[in-house]
Order: sequence, then C-alpha cells, then structure tokens
Amino acid sequence: MQLAIGNRWRAIYSAGVSILDELKWRGLIADCTDAAELEKKLAAPITLYCGFDPTADSLHVGNLVPLLALRRFQCLGHHPIAVAGGATGSIGDPSGKSAERQLLTQEILDHNIASVKGQLAKLLDFETTQNPARLVDNASWTKDISFLGFLRDIGKHFTVNQMVAKESVRARMEDREVGISYTEFSYMLLQAFDFMVLCRDTHCELQIGGSDQWGNITAGIELTRKKLGRPVFGLTLPLITNADGSKFGKTVAGAIWLDPRRTSVYKFYQFWINTDDRDVIRYLKYFTFLSQDEIAALERQHVENPGARVAHKALAKAATDLIHGEHATAEVIRASEILFGGDLQGVSENTFNDIVGEVPTKELERARLEGPGLPLIELLIHAGLCPSKGQARKDIEGGGVNINNLRESSPTRAVTAGDLLFGKHLLLRKGKKNYVVVTAK
Repeated sequence: MQLAIGNRWRAIYSAGVSILDELKWRGLIADCTDAAELEKKLAAPITLYCGFDPTADSLHVGNLVPLLALRRFQCLGHHPIAVAGGATGSIGDPSGKSAERQLLTQEILDHNIASVKGQLAKLLDFETTQNPARLVDNASWTKDISFLGFLRDIGKHFTVNQMVAKESVRARMEDREVGISYTEFSYMLLQAFDFMVLCRDTHCELQIGGSDQWGNITAGIELTRKKLGRPVFGLTLPLITNADGSKFGKTVAGAIWLDPRRTSVYKFYQFWINTDDRDVIRYLKYFTFLSQDEIAALERQHVENPGARVAHKALAKAATDLIHGEHATAEVIRASEILFGGDLQGVSENTFNDIVGEVPTKELERARLEGPGLPLIELLIHAGLCPSKGQARKDIEGGGVNINNLRESSPTRAVTAGDLLFGKHLLLRKGKKNYVVVTAK
C-alpha cells in the first residue's frame, strides 16, 4: 500500500505538480509564512518536520491531517521528520486547552513513544533509500541543557509581551480561575528550540502543524533567525470540525484511535462510513490519496445518488486501508454486510468477531441447545427481541425473524447446537436492524 501511494505521487511530482497547489486544492492550508519564497524553496527537495506530543499510547484520527501532510511531502520528494515530544510532552502544550494538562512520568512517555512508532511506519516511509522519513525525540537535545543555560541562550530572545500576545496563552490568562502555570507558559520556548536545533543539525527549513500551532511555529522561525541567521518557514493546516460544528474525531464513546486495541477496526471503518453527507467530499480530500479526478467522479456520484453512499464507502475503505491494511478492511466490509443481512456462508471467525460486541449480546447455557434444542420462541424472549410468546409467534409467522441471516417462518422451529456459528454464536435478527448475538457458554 505504501509503495503504491509513493509511486503514484512520485509520478505526479515528476509531472511538475506543486505540493502547495496540491495542498490548496485539498483545502489543507490555513496559514503560511512568506508563501512566495516557500514556493521557490519547494522547487527542490527540502527537509521539514511535524511534532507530536506522546500524551497517549496511540495516535487518533485528529493527528492524521498533519501526519498525512508529511507523507504528501515525502511522496513528492521531500525529507520528513516526525518529532516525538519526549521533552515537550513532559510539559504540555496549552494550545487549545482550557485547563492544565496532567503531567506524565518519563516511563509513560517512553511507553507512548514506543507504541506510536509502529503507527508512524504506516503513515511514513522509513525504508526508502531516496528520502526516508526520520523519527527523533526532542528529549535527546534538551536533556543535558541546564535551566540557567536555557534561560540565557534561549529565553533572552523572547519578551514576555510577545509570549502573552499568543492566543493560546492569552485565553488561559483571561480565565482567572484556571490561569496558566509557568510550566505551560514556557512550552512555546521549547518548541521554538526544536525548530532551531533541527535547522542547525538537519538543515530543516519548514515546520508544519495544526492552525493552533501558529504561535509556536512563528516563535521558532524568529529564534532560528536570531540564533542562526537563517530563514525558515511555517505552514499550518486547518483544525477539522464537522459540518454541524462538533469536534472531528470524537464520538459518544470517545476519540477514534488508530490502535485497534483502543478502537476496533470495525468501529474505525464505521466512523468514516457515518460521515455527514456535507463532509464526505471534504474528508476525501483531507484523509485519502485519491486524485482530483477520482474525487471529482465520487462527488458526481454523491450528488446524483447520495443514498448509494459511494463516496462514504470510498472514504472508509481508503482510510482503513491506510491505517489497518487491505486485508483488515476487507474483513470489516464483510462484517458490515452481515449487519445488513449479508450471507454468512464462508465467513471467517475473525470477521464475525468484528461484530460481536458491536451489537447486543446475550449468553445462553449450552445445555439448553442439546437434544431437541430450545424453541425459537423461547430464544427470542431470552434474547430480549420479543416481550412474549404471542409476539414472538407473530413476528416469526410474519417473516420478520432471521437466524444467522436466514429467514425463519416456522414458529415450531427449535434451535440446536448445530445452528451455532464456530460452535458458539448465533446471530438473531428481528426486522431490519434489531440484532442480538447469542453466545453459548
């Protein structure tokens, strides 16, 4: 998958497509310093970076826009650096936060960084010999610096007036009950120091990040100019919100994580399938590597027949392929089809397990399925699909009851151990959407 993406985009690059024009078309530029000069600079490969603070042991979909932007730059020949915030993460960025972050121990930070490395390998190419991505930890260049040394060498280049003027700091200072600690107030200096060090040591000339990072990025540009006398650039990407104004990447159950142990592949796929109709084309531009022609074709189909959800399926497949691989995507697509009455013939246990836990489940003593078995009427009541024997009989005779997605119209039907899928599950459905998985124990 990574190789296919890289080859496609390198072909586009060789045709003379500008990365800035590509980002503009995708709606991925919020702010940019000295765009005309940056355009000239990008005519040849440059080194750029994006930082992330390891506040959890997994990235989430909100991290995808800047990290995929790094990948877009890499596919077009540039040299990306992902900076893990072993230092900045121990402090906490006040940007976009209404309260002080809880400080993490070094042990937790190290664990989080190690966990996220594997996810980054799915988004960036660390193996190519042409322009391999690099992952660095900013703790490596801050751990041996003394407090007094940092104040003398870095702090003297910033005025308090300049720091207070930053939106993220000012918003917290205006809240007298919460305020901002000196620790978080100093975060800007650490991020600025990162940019200067990367420019000095790796010739990094561009920092990208979310639009809430604009103040931190420009601070780094100023510090690099003052300390090294070298011009560098900043580019921010929009913070994504849904069409209804809600925060992108959040559901009732919480954040959508890239780690399948936190968010199952099935839930990840369903998150994209359930995208608001008003957002789907925009998200195809943000979160996929589909071309302009491909997205334009999907947009036409979406406008002509939104009920077919062709664009939603393309978005969900592309995003899930990217993070979890094509095989996992094929499994969850099959699992999704099962919940729309799809044939269970030949389905794998892994695929079926994707839906166990996504629908109501009910345990049943295996002994009740032995011998003549359990009357279907009683099973429907046990599963909570019918309130009484009379209603269960009526639903069965009306053709509204399915066992393992096969319609059952006989009210005298008994369910036995032979009906169990993989020797332990039954999938019951009443009507179109009322599912229960019965598990024999």
